[in-house]
Amino acid sequence: RAREAATRHPAPPFAPAPVASLAHAPMPMPMPQRPLPRPAENTEHYDTREDNPVRRTREAPVSTFSIDVDTGSYANVRRMLRDGYRPPADAVRVEEMLNYFDYGHPAPASREVPFKVTTELAPAPWNPARQLLMVGIKGYDVDKRELPPANLVLLVDTSGSMDDPAKLPLLKRAFAQLVPQLRAMDRVSIVAYAGHAGLVLAPTPGDRHGEILAALEQLQAAGSTNGGEGLRLAYAMARQGYVEGGVNRILLATDGDFNVGITDRNALLTLVADQRRTGIALSTLGFGSGNYNDAMAERLADAGNGQHLYIDTLDEARRVLVRQMQATLLTIANDVKVQVEFNPAVVAEYRLVGYENRILREEDFANDRVDAGDIGAGHEVTALYEITLAGSGAERLPPLRYGDTAPAAAANSGELAHLRLRYKLPGQDESRLIETPVLRSSLRPQASESLRFAAAVAGYADLLRGGKYVDRWTWDDVERTARGALGEDRFGLRHEFVQLVDSARSVTTADMARGQPEA
Repeated sequence: RAREAATRHPAPPFAPAPVASLAHAPMPMPMPQRPLPRPAENTEHYDTREDNPVRRTREAPVSTFSIDVDTGSYANVRRMLRDGYRPPADAVRVEEMLNYFDYGHPAPASREVPFKVTTELAPAPWNPARQLLMVGIKGYDVDKRELPPANLVLLVDTSGSMDDPAKLPLLKRAFAQLVPQLRAMDRVSIVAYAGHAGLVLAPTPGDRHGEILAALEQLQAAGSTNGGEGLRLAYAMARQGYVEGGVNRILLATDGDFNVGITDRNALLTLVADQRRTGIALSTLGFGSGNYNDAMAERLADAGNGQHLYIDTLDEARRVLVRQMQATLLTIANDVKVQVEFNPAVVAEYRLVGYENRILREEDFANDRVDAGDIGAGHEVTALYEITLAGSGAERLPPLRYGDTAPAAAANSGELAHLRLRYKLPGQDESRLIETPVLRSSLRPQASESLRFAAAVAGYADLLRGGKYVDRWTWDDVERTARGALGEDRFGLRHEFVQLVDSARSVTTADMARGQPEA
């Protein structure tokens, strides 16, 4: 995992507050001028991360990582670009950008094997001498009518900092969209926390929509942030309403730090990890700006076998709480790990695009005691490797003076790589294994529409982080590639992405004009 270090970033520029007119003042004597209010300090926190390096296959032929279905980084970066400033590099997580979109990966035929694994291999658009390997995982989908009973606890931050239109008011409207989806078999509790935690709604049948909405409407922002106490009360309510064989999940909605009570991150992570073993998952939903603690929200969701999401608009709330309700709430496989072994006779170098804080040691792959990511009903997971074929002349790393010039791998083998995937069915402790070879003959002369769009998203993220791995690719290339791969785009997300590319080009160009660093 990437080292955990909180970073501070300057606040976006604020317009000065207007000075009141004195045209109708009763006394025309000069008045002392009050100083303009200072902009609030931006204390947003992001874990520092370094891009995955290029690996020489002879030295490290095996790559192992945990899947990630979070999308919080994409929506959070969208918020910053729309506000007119460049996101800090550490806020840009490539895998969450990629996994915000669907790529049409084939679905499994039955629920017995809860997902299907596919691969595609084609030239990289920023350098056709290299290739992109796309790994696609598609989860078995479940109709909303077939969802098991859900026991949901809405854990809501009502501290004073939440008194902002993009925070508590948006949070209430977001959860209000979930309420009509709830059924009589479901149970809903609401816990609010500020200086102290309090029970707003005891476990209530899901079809009592009026009661649930009225409880949401009561929420008001005031006080400090005792998230630790709120978590304890939320877990108590989750245990009280526990549904055997159903969905038991806490949805934590917050804008920032836990600044009273249990404030130590490790203590909070231990609390959440202990509770997930009892069958209660935790997902996080971030709101607002200025003091948003992305690092804490992401880590808590990881420890709680849940998703880390960010809600910047009501449309985003509808996407994750209505359209993707099955994937958000119902887990179909636990501890999903991916391992790719590259053939050094065929592949000279490779680089995993993103997933920096999901990297696992090789021995962790078969160790069922090592935690990894979960996948929800109907979820897609997408990962990209940039690879360089042996003898292509496109290697990034210089040749070794004393390197082995005759690798032991089977040079005559048609396999470029071998992909393994491990997962556990919910409630089981022993993992299952899926294996599939990646053949050199599968190399396409041109990438599919899905891979082209995924490449555009990866290029967008890389340029936002400084543009180290896309050679001479520019924002124009990213936009051109994305426009050529819009597809059906039922909900307009790909078209929105093209607009964000234009915003990203504007803010990065402005940074360079001011002489600011690239990232």
